[in-house]
Amino acid sequence: MNKAELIEAVAERAELSKAAVNKAIDAMTDVITTVISKGTPVALIGFGTFKSVTRAARTGKNPKTGAPLKIAAKAVPKFTAGAGLKAAVAGKKPAAKKAAVAKKPAAKPAAAKKPAAKKK
Repeated sequence: MNKAELIEAVAERAELSKAAVNKAIDAMTDVITTVISKGTPVALIGFGTFKSVTRAARTGKNPKTGAPLKIAAKAVPKFTAGAGLKAAVAGKKPAAKKAAVAKKPAAKPAAAKKPAAKKK
């Protein structure tokens, strides 16, 4: 699916104009690009996380000559798929959310304590 097909599908599903969806997609990609370029990850719960990672410097080789060459360290974008996306791609239903842990009842207000009896 290319960008034009994505815009058409989102416009149909969200009942919006293609122009509005195009602006929204462009704005979203611009924001994600700007934020991860500053080193802050963007997490879309259930979908995935976009982040910037640093690749260490390493020694590679020229595929034509086989000569070794140094490859400098650099920052690259990385996407990690979320559980919901992984389940959808695998054709499974997303895992059911765990039931909320029952809260303990609120503590009763402390009653006026009687002073301890003095020992003689």
